[in-house]
Amino acid sequence: MGNELHELRNHIGKADALERLNHEPFRRVVFSFYRYVILDDPTAWRNKLFVEWSELGAFGRIYLASEGINAQMSVPEPNFEAFRAALYAHAEFEEVPLKIGVEQKDTAFWKLTIKVRKQIVADGLKSEEYDVTDVGTHLGARQWNELSQKPETTVVDMRNNYESAIGRFEGALCPDVFAFREGLPVVLETLKGKEDTEVLLYCTGGIRCEKASAYLRHNGFKKVYQLHGGIIDYKHEVDREGLPSRFKGVNFVFDNRLGERITDDVLGVCYQCEGACDSYVNCRNEQCNLLFIQCASCQEKFSGCCSVECAGVASLPEAERVVLRKGRKVPKNTNVFRTRIAIKRG
Repeated sequence: MGNELHELRNHIGKADALERLNHEPFRRVVFSFYRYVILDDPTAWRNKLFVEWSELGAFGRIYLASEGINAQMSVPEPNFEAFRAALYAHAEFEEVPLKIGVEQKDTAFWKLTIKVRKQIVADGLKSEEYDVTDVGTHLGARQWNELSQKPETTVVDMRNNYESAIGRFEGALCPDVFAFREGLPVVLETLKGKEDTEVLLYCTGGIRCEKASAYLRHNGFKKVYQLHGGIIDYKHEVDREGLPSRFKGVNFVFDNRLGERITDDVLGVCYQCEGACDSYVNCRNEQCNLLFIQCASCQEKFSGCCSVECAGVASLPEAERVVLRKGRKVPKNTNVFRTRIAIKRG
């Protein structure tokens, strides 16, 4: 069993993987999907899917839990229909909607990672605090546009603050939080007194809204709606039907693209010069790796780093940088994720 499990992981470094990726003789399809469904043995599912999808050349980041699956992936275009067939062959995932990325980029993912977690979306709630099957009403783009413009309607962004910083629906309530589990109580408190009015929820692909809508319904909200397929499907639908996009700016995504442009509106602000910008980067100093918004001018000025100090470290020889990384100490009980994101709003 040990040798078998050893084979069910990636054995190639990032540099070599990207080199292979850049020389692939085909395009890749970038997409995402999720489903809340009971999986009795997530680890067995992890191993089974890793084998099936590796044979199809699939890359991506997938989370499995007893409550279901959450996946962001890329698959070679010639293998896409074979992937769909293999996925749908499992009754648990039959006909699950595959949300094709708004902007396709072959290097969105460079390896296949499937992880088992307690939840596919961490919410910090106990099971008795909501019924995940009792969700809000799904709205298509046209219905969403109409209902969201009613004066008594509240539109709520269920994403994190660094996501809404570069793109959001007009007039949306955007909680200033770093994680979904932090956003739920904030939204509940903010919406007090609106239990009998329309509440519209949206997120990237719909998965967070499933839980959020169930949570609000459990807490007495009677008219809860959610954007079907999230921002991704909304963009495709407004284009197909020639509708105006009430979402402005860039849709943040959790892969190497870091964003999909929905409209030409620029809502973000460069972390360094505070000029209009909506391009996220990671600080080139590996010891820092801060996620922040940086314009092209500041990227050149600071050599792709968040500060002069980090630029100095990034310019050191690799051997010296390795020594520095090995010497880095992260204090216990520190929320590293929180310290790795810098936000400024326009």
